[in-house]
Amino acid sequence: MKQWLRENRGFLVFLLCFGFLRTAVADWNPVPTGSMRPTILEGDVVLVNRLAYDAKIPLTDVSVSRLGEPRRGDVVTFSSPKDGVRLVKRIVGLPGDELAMRDGVLFVNGAAMRYADVGLAAETLGGTVEVPAVRATEQGLGKDHAVQQLPSVRALRDFGPLTVPADQYFMLGDNRDNSEDSRFIGTVHRSLLIGRAHHILVSADILGHWWPRWERFGAPL
Repeated sequence: MKQWLRENRGFLVFLLCFGFLRTAVADWNPVPTGSMRPTILEGDVVLVNRLAYDAKIPLTDVSVSRLGEPRRGDVVTFSSPKDGVRLVKRIVGLPGDELAMRDGVLFVNGAAMRYADVGLAAETLGGTVEVPAVRATEQGLGKDHAVQQLPSVRALRDFGPLTVPADQYFMLGDNRDNSEDSRFIGTVHRSLLIGRAHHILVSADILGHWWPRWERFGAPL
C-alpha cells in the first residue's frame, strides 16, 4: 500500500486539488430540464463561480466569509429547500422585496417589469408535444433577459403580494410556465446558494442525438 501511494502520489495530489477546486472555487452544472429556456437549454453545461457570494467549507453549506451580494437578475445554482436537488434559476427577489405576479407579469416593489420584443415560437414538451410559446425580453431586473410563456399550458401566473424574508431569495425560471421554482418550493436561504452561473461551458442537443451545439460553447448568460 505504501509503495502504491508513493508511485501514485502525484495523481492523488491532482485529485485532491481538483476536488478542492470544484467544491470550493468553480464548478460546472449540466442542465437536464427546460425550466430556463430560452436562456439555458437542455444539454447545456453552465460554469458556476462558487466564490461569487460566499467562501464555504468544501462539501458543506457553512460560510466562512461573505464575498459578494446576490443581485436581482443573477442566474444561480442552489440546493432546493424542498428536497436538496440542485437547481438553476434566476433571482428575482432579494430580502425585503415585495413580489407579485399578475397574469404572468412580474411586479417587484410595486413596479411592473417591462416586456419588449414579444414574438411567437414553438416549444416541445417531453420531447414529443409541440405547443405555442410567447417569448419576450424582460426588462427591470437589472440585465435584460429572455423569458417565455406557454399560453396553452395550465400554470401559476398569479401570486402575492409577498415579502421575501431576511437572508432569503425568490427564484423564477425563465420558462415561466414550465418551472418548479419559488412559487412551489418557497424562498431559498442564502446558505443554500451554490454560486452564480455566468457562461455556458459546452452544449449538446440531448433531444437530437447529442449533436454538439457549437454556437453555444462559451456563451455568456
